[in-house]
Amino acid sequence: MYSVGMAYLLWFPSLFGLAGLQRFYLGKIGTGLLYLFTGGLFGIGTLYDAITLPAQVREAQWRRRYREALGNGTVGVGFEHREPGHDPRGARKPKSVEQVVLHSARQNNGVVTPTDVALAAGVPLDEARRVLEQLANKGFAEVRVKTSGLLVYVIPDFEEEHRTSGLEDF
Repeated sequence: MYSVGMAYLLWFPSLFGLAGLQRFYLGKIGTGLLYLFTGGLFGIGTLYDAITLPAQVREAQWRRRYREALGNGTVGVGFEHREPGHDPRGARKPKSVEQVVLHSARQNNGVVTPTDVALAAGVPLDEARRVLEQLANKGFAEVRVKTSGLLVYVIPDFEEEHRTSGLEDF
């Protein structure tokens, strides 16, 4: 776990010419070497880091969690893993992008967009669109166009009895 305090502690020697230690700590080896050999980009990089170090620590923590999630084979990195029975509400959180798609579709009367999935699952838009297209190709979802021209995916199992208004077959 990265900490802002430790990052600033490693940043402090850069005021005396030993720059870049905080960059090594945060896993930024390339810029750490650059800072080390140029005196923190002649002091400009040192000043920049003094201002942005908390954001850099958050980014490093996010990268670490992302690497761990990929190493565990889970795709939905935006969801905290809990064992069944340990969730205070008794419900399991979605773990895969497909489960996020189904959860979003259920909340929106069967209609889901790549943006909905990307936000809920914490994956890039291209990944969300790819998963939705795979579901459509397998027959689990239908591609439709709203009257506004927006392309949406519909999971028929979650549609209301009457077809959702404003959608046209594609």
